[in-house]
Amino acid sequence: MQYEYTTIYVDGQWVEPQGQEPIPVISPASERQIGVVPRSTSADVDKAVAAARRALTASQWSGLGAEDRAKVLMRLADELEANSAERAALTSIQNGMPIMIAGPAEGSAPVGILRYYAALASEMPVEERRPRLGGGGTTVVRREPVGVVAAIVPWNYPQALTMFKLAPALAAGCTVVLKPSPETTLDALELAAAAERAGLPSGVLNVVTGGADVGAYLVSHPDVDKVAFTGSTAAGRAIGEACGRLLRPVTLELGGKSAAIVLDDADVAAVATGLASVSLLNNGQTCHLSTRILAPRNRYDEVVGAVAAMASALPVGDPLDPATFIGPLVSQRQRDRVESYIEQGKSSGATLVAGGGRPALEAGWFVQPTVFGDVDNSSVIAREEIFGPVLSVIPYGDVDEAVSIANDSDYGLGGSIWTTDLDKGLDVARRVETGSIGVNFYELDLGSPFGGAKASGLGRELGPEGLAAYYQLKSIYLR
Repeated sequence: MQYEYTTIYVDGQWVEPQGQEPIPVISPASERQIGVVPRSTSADVDKAVAAARRALTASQWSGLGAEDRAKVLMRLADELEANSAERAALTSIQNGMPIMIAGPAEGSAPVGILRYYAALASEMPVEERRPRLGGGGTTVVRREPVGVVAAIVPWNYPQALTMFKLAPALAAGCTVVLKPSPETTLDALELAAAAERAGLPSGVLNVVTGGADVGAYLVSHPDVDKVAFTGSTAAGRAIGEACGRLLRPVTLELGGKSAAIVLDDADVAAVATGLASVSLLNNGQTCHLSTRILAPRNRYDEVVGAVAAMASALPVGDPLDPATFIGPLVSQRQRDRVESYIEQGKSSGATLVAGGGRPALEAGWFVQPTVFGDVDNSSVIAREEIFGPVLSVIPYGDVDEAVSIANDSDYGLGGSIWTTDLDKGLDVARRVETGSIGVNFYELDLGSPFGGAKASGLGRELGPEGLAAYYQLKSIYLR
């Protein structure tokens, strides 16, 4: 099947961008071109931002109360729910995500996030009154939309991560210019079509396409009020620097190198089973994965053997096959990058205990699930985000050393603790420097804040905190 798109979505209309050369859509499973999407220019970004600016104050959008905006979000959720299976498959076709993951993550989750924020915004008062401290009178604290939002999303979970930004932004009354990754543009255009069917007012959602140059232009656009970005730490630093100069609010959800701390009382078989998802989800292309596995020395060989056996047994193949757990990496460039880290691991003195090569498949950018033992936390494979199915098992002596190793990282996004004693696990989790961590599992809670410490980002998405990021507060003093 060929996917041929020639237009972008601006001001409620499908228009041809000024970019002449389209972006090819390449299947990571077959390595063949399966379609094209349009390429935007800076002039197209100007039009999209101008449309969002007009829509921000137009009565069709600004005149809606929270309950009426919630109804719009619910209609969009209904539209997305009606074709959730097709949208999930669209992600798998573009980035190689196994369909068993894409169904809930890309099909269902965006629907749930929209409905969550629709309900949350309709319950949140626009104004509240507080007695003035130290004197008579009242202060009215008012929540107002922050304005035009530039939302820039990556290719690994394109629909879910778009909704992390779009749903709270719309719920707060903002307007949005969305810039998807070149590798996953098809789903963004389908989202625009769903918004059109749901009756979203013109200019409230605009979709522009292209690469890093288009994203950089959008970030620095003078009529953008806030930037929301998910992606690499390197790109996040550049975006944060630009927003700092402009004094522009920014939310950055960036990279990770999270630790799974296996305590000495853990059920190692259960740990290995759980780490399949906690450490290798979406072919290892997930920012919060626990890719450093910290094992006690007195059970180290047992943990290494169990993790290696788990990784070796995972089904690798066609991402559209429901039995597949490990699909291809998103691009040849990404596979080359991951393989370069594997070579660095081999030359570092670490022991390769599983994988390390390519599976015997005719085509596709596949890498075997790979596990290294005897890894030192100072090695490259333990410090840098690989973003592929590569795990490092690191030994530790006592719990204090385990926490020290976990915290000895530039990143702080996710993590996990594995133990048969929940209270002990909670105590250890409190000591890890990270934005989120799970005990005996790891899975995002859409109703709680998600984000990073250190080089893993700024700000929080999801939960009420994710909605608060799209309001600006005004205090009105009365006496």
